[in-house]
Amino acid sequence: MLVVPHGGTGQNCTYTGCVVDLNDSYPSELKVMKREGGDGVACKSACEAFRQPQYCCSGAYWTPDTCKASSYSEVFKRACPRAYSYAYDDKSSTFTCAKADYTITFCPSPNTR
Repeated sequence: MLVVPHGGTGQNCTYTGCVVDLNDSYPSELKVMKREGGDGVACKSACEAFRQPQYCCSGAYWTPDTCKASSYSEVFKRACPRAYSYAYDDKSSTFTCAKADYTITFCPSPNTR
């Protein structure tokens, strides 16, 4: 998905999203399979897959100081550096625009910006 603001203002009013097909690059333990032994059709977050506080930013990991990127979120961040990859991924993935219109493109081609 790609989100492109038009006519907005703000300190970080720019496009965000991801134009990479992640179906072949994410860890197998996060894959959602169409059927047993079939191809991956989607991926889960580490939080959904493992239900552990360190991946869900819950319990002892509920603050930005204690909840850090995991090896799983880093896979997504490398592929899509402008996309939000875990609960406190604010520094590189928060974009704000005032008075903007947006074009949202689902499944954009890799050359789309």
